[in-house]
Amino acid sequence: METLHQLMQQSVGVGAGMALGSAVGFGIRKHRNGTGEGLIGGSVFVTSAVCGMVAMGAMMFLIWLGIF
Repeated sequence: METLHQLMQQSVGVGAGMALGSAVGFGIRKHRNGTGEGLIGGSVFVTSAVCGMVAMGAMMFLIWLGIF
């Protein structure tokens, strides 16, 4: 269980950065298009949170493999 916590602590920056960056990008895209097409539930927040979680999970996996 401690390994999981350590992996999460090492990967949280990647997840937060990806969530913040995708929130800005998806927000601009939604503002320009005027629709929530292509977003999960039409929500910028939910879509960017999912992107952040996926990025964090991928980073945790790469750290666990020893690549980073």
